[in-house]
Amino acid sequence: MASMNSPAGKAEGDISDTFASLSGKKAQPLPDRFRELKLRLVDGHEDAVIASWKRLLSTLKRENEIIARTGPAIVPEVRFSHLHDDLQSLKPEIQKRGVAVIRGVIPEDEARSYKFEIEEYARQNPQTRGFPPTNPQILELYWSPAQLRARSHPSLLTTQRALMTSLWHTGSDHSTPLSLHTPLSYADRLRIRQPGDAHFALGPHQDAGSVERWEEGGYGRGGVYEAVWRGAWDGAAGDGEGGGFDAYDAAGRVGAVTDLYSGLGACSMFRMFQGWLAMSESGPLRGTLLVNPLVRETGVYALLRPFFRARRGLKEVGGDRGRYLEERNWEFTAGGRMDSELQGAMPGCAQEFPEGAHPHLELDRTMVHVPEVRPGDYVVWHCDSIHAVDKKHNGTADSSVLYIPVCPTTKASAEYVVRQRAAFRDGTPGPDFPGGEGESKHIGRATEEYVKKYCDPAGVQSMGLDKLATVEADTPGGKAVVAEANRILGFERCD
Repeated sequence: MASMNSPAGKAEGDISDTFASLSGKKAQPLPDRFRELKLRLVDGHEDAVIASWKRLLSTLKRENEIIARTGPAIVPEVRFSHLHDDLQSLKPEIQKRGVAVIRGVIPEDEARSYKFEIEEYARQNPQTRGFPPTNPQILELYWSPAQLRARSHPSLLTTQRALMTSLWHTGSDHSTPLSLHTPLSYADRLRIRQPGDAHFALGPHQDAGSVERWEEGGYGRGGVYEAVWRGAWDGAAGDGEGGGFDAYDAAGRVGAVTDLYSGLGACSMFRMFQGWLAMSESGPLRGTLLVNPLVRETGVYALLRPFFRARRGLKEVGGDRGRYLEERNWEFTAGGRMDSELQGAMPGCAQEFPEGAHPHLELDRTMVHVPEVRPGDYVVWHCDSIHAVDKKHNGTADSSVLYIPVCPTTKASAEYVVRQRAAFRDGTPGPDFPGGEGESKHIGRATEEYVKKYCDPAGVQSMGLDKLATVEADTPGGKAVVAEANRILGFERCD
């Protein structure tokens, strides 16, 4: 998604700065301009939005039962050895769930060795920052040799390319300036979570901004959620203005801005999927990921929730959750009853889902664990997915992953890679992340010479260290944006 110009250097910090719940930031009432914004978003479509809310609650009630009954088995699993066949056969289910586990992307011994290398790298550099500061579980490392080899692994790049081309599209507009065939590298952190840890207890949240999802200068620039504001999220409004909300239509997201407030850790590239590569065994209750496996409906609910409020609170109905959640107990806050609240949203932070703030999602029973994983498995989840982390790691061994998202080539992402490339050469954190000297003085940090010697050529290209290759199967818009990216990266002259 289009990025705003980041400042030359962000303040030092860690992953907690991205989340109000981890950093201890107190929620403050949003300015009145957000009330005015909410009124504008649904102006002229109020009745359709109310009707769409009723349909949404009915859908959630039905789907929540399925999720709660099925548990981790609801998460689709793909075999890397049958990557394209499995993606095609499981496509509807993966798109519905917004999450998948791809088995055996990198050989197990190789993936396991990444962790040992990184642990030694951190041991040699005790100044490495992390969260929590006293016993870090999330390390502020971006440029270790193991991380760079993993991001550039040919099997991982093949998987990213297959995920983008199989699951995402731009409709009939083949001129959209986006290449699904050319993944770009996004340097993120890593987790080595030790048994017993309860500090990295990250609750349900969405990445890629918070208030930006409603703002006209954020996702509004691409019109990503226009169908939602028309009351046509499911295409059932009959307003003649197009179909419903398609979470996998990339055309509008190319122009969206996900970071309007220079948040520490807010991703300003177009990240189609967040992902992590397992470096250890892990599983439910052992420090792993939880997701709500219903990406479209939960995303729509998060957007519409600020427009509705309960007539009678949970206590007023005697604690009867069924009565509290009934559609007739919820009213639209039109006109003078509108307020500025966007539940769980705070400028500069991720979108969070505090307990009780989004009751119809029933997150206490619809957040399911990712199934058991082994080193080399790759877990991905949609950029709108609600996800969380085990509150406590109850296992007996570490739960370790490298965060490696899936990012297509766009003009704005290429511009980010230019800044990221400079950070790599300097050894400082990527432009989206907390600043400071980072790894600039670290012993054993990977260099450009190391990358070009030991990393796959396509991986070298994805980091902006060599010219991107044009793929014949790409769309005209995809080929054009790859050429433009090469000019931005300095590999082609701009006539």
